[in-house]
Formats: sequence, C-alpha cells, structure tokens
Amino acid sequence: QVPLVESGGGLVQAGGSLRLSCAPSGRTFSTYTMGWFRQAPGKERKFVASISWSGGSTSYEDSVKGRFTISRDNVKNTVYLQMNSLKPEDTAVYYCAAEPNQYAVSALYWGQGTQVTVSA
Repeated sequence: QVPLVESGGGLVQAGGSLRLSCAPSGRTFSTYTMGWFRQAPGKERKFVASISWSGGSTSYEDSVKGRFTISRDNVKNTVYLQMNSLKPEDTAVYYCAAEPNQYAVSALYWGQGTQVTVSA
C-alpha cells in the first residue's frame, strides 16, 4: 500500500496554475516534515519544496521561489503545493515525500507521483 497519495496534476498552459494535494493512506503524517520533489523525463529527481510539521518553516528550490507555495492542513492531514506562473520547464512527475532529505533526494515515504504538463 502506497503511504502517500498525490492528486491535482494535469495539463495546463504556460502562465497557468495548479494545486497538488498529498494525503496519507492509512496513517497520519501530521508530525512529519513533508516535501515535494519532481522528476522530468530523462532527468534525476529533484527537490522542490518542504514544510515543517507545524508549517512554520518552509524551503524552496531556487527556480520555484515566488511561484510555488507549500502548505499543510494537519487537521485534514493533507499537504498542498500551489503552483502559479507555470513554465514548460516545470513539466515533470511530482512526488510527495514524508521526512524528505533535499540533499540526498531521499525520504522516509514516497507517493506514487502525479504528472504535471505545462504547454508553451
């Protein structure tokens, strides 16, 4: 059973917005740091953003700063990634992660991924 389930991906034109959601399957992640990674075709998986368990601390990869916002609702046990001003280079499979290590590109738990495609 995949512990994390992403949703909200899809096809959008450049300049558009999408909101990804990540919810656990069968457990709570309210005490975990959570994060998002992405993997473009033929490329390595890369860190996108992370948020502390309380939501008080966030971190972003430079190319998404000012465009993406990570947030969480611990009552709903859900993590979000609001993506605005999308660019074709944001096209990738986006993965939710629990207890991510942005430098090692590792995590305690992963989701199955959701495809985001941005057309020019």
